[in-house]
Amino acid sequence: MTKAPAKIPKSDKTRQAILEAAQRLFYERGYDGASVRQIAKEVPIDPAMIMRYFGSKEGLFSAAVLIDLKLPNPEDIPQDKAGERLVRHFLMLWEGERSTLGLPILLRSAVSNQDASDKIRAIFEKQVAPTIAGITSLDDADTRAGLIVSQLFGLALCRYILRLPPVVDMTEEEVVARIGPIIQHHIGSSV
Repeated sequence: MTKAPAKIPKSDKTRQAILEAAQRLFYERGYDGASVRQIAKEVPIDPAMIMRYFGSKEGLFSAAVLIDLKLPNPEDIPQDKAGERLVRHFLMLWEGERSTLGLPILLRSAVSNQDASDKIRAIFEKQVAPTIAGITSLDDADTRAGLIVSQLFGLALCRYILRLPPVVDMTEEEVVARIGPIIQHHIGSSV
């Protein structure tokens, strides 16, 4: 006798539906342009349910942009290949099967929303900077990590948000060939 698959509790389904609607609207309209009422209407549920699950619009936003970059273990990255590996990983986060709306929402919102910019800084401090420090043996790893992030966010802004044709039209291999050496420079040579 085979066991029936475990049912997902209705509360988990509702929570997930709220998150998906919030991500969609935060992505399309930004933090300030997406209201709790609009998000609730998309699900459809009573707006009070959003408060029940997330406490506030800020709590919902935090859950909608919860991001683990799943950066590779620094010990698994040969220093001379780190630029290429990091660019490939970055492209996979934006274009691959692990892509989410969280990164574009944060990037779009960070300019005008303090919570979003705080979240980007937290990702940098907790995920990116330690990874770069683990790859490079040079003293100024935080500076290097900052320069790497500025390069990759510039790429993301132009490729995924502004959708500049010359940058959008580049293949993954072209992006890696052009941006990888710049990232490599920041990892392994004097800045």
